[in-house]
Amino acid sequence: MTQPQAQRPWLLTWLALAAPLLILLTLLALVQRRSVDRVVVVPPLLIGGGLLVTNAVAQGRRRRRLLDALRQSTGCVSVER
Repeated sequence: MTQPQAQRPWLLTWLALAAPLLILLTLLALVQRRSVDRVVVVPPLLIGGGLLVTNAVAQGRRRRRLLDALRQSTGCVSVER
């Protein structure tokens, strides 16, 4: 049986830090590697960066939808973008 999210806040914290920690670990590995071995480090760096960008875009969309819903519920005229 799964536990409610309120009982395991540490899991949400680790999930939130996963992409930044992946990038940090990748950069540390990049510093330690020599010329040709650095190619191995590129995919995790791109994946971590992609996760951060995807999250930022999705969060912006959610905020925009919430703002639009609030404007519609209050009867405000929305500004065209």
